Amino acid sequence: MNSTPNLTYLKTILAIVTASLCLSNPTMVHAGDRRGLSFGFVSPRHFDYRAELPKGYLTVYSATDRSVDGELPYYAHSAYEIYTIDGRPFKRVENHLSASDETPETVSLPTGSYVVEARSENDGYIRRLVTIKAGLRTVLNPDFQ
Repeated sequence: MNSTPNLTYLKTILAIVTASLCLSNPTMVHAGDRRGLSFGFVSPRHFDYRAELPKGYLTVYSATDRSVDGELPYYAHSAYEIYTIDGRPFKRVENHLSASDETPETVSLPTGSYVVEARSENDGYIRRLVTIKAGLRTVLNPDFQ
C-alpha cells in the first residue's frame, strides 16, 4: 500500500519536470552573453529585428520658433514627423530639449529610406525623401534642398 502514494508522487514529479523542459528554453550562456539572462518569452534565435539592424543618424534643421526667456530670445527648431516609405508614421521628433535649446536633435534610425515632413522657414510644410546609411549622419535643411 505504501508503494501507490510513492508511485503517484514519482509520476507527478516526472510530469512536472517533463512539462517544464518542454515549455522552457534551455540555453547555454557564454561569458559576456546576456541573452540567456532575460525573463519572459524567448523569440526565435533571440532575434529582435530593430536591435539587429545597422543604425544611421538624422539631423533636421527645421524652421525655428521664437521664445523669450527673460530678455533673451531663443530660436528652437520645430518638431517634425518621420514616415516609412509606404506612408506609415514612424517617429515624431520634437527637435529640441527645451524652448531655449537652439540645437536640432540628432536621432538614431535603422538604415533605409524615410519620408520626413518638416516645416521650412520659406515654404511651409514640406516632405523630403531621406536615405539613412549605416554609421553616417544625414542632414536635412528644408530651405536648401
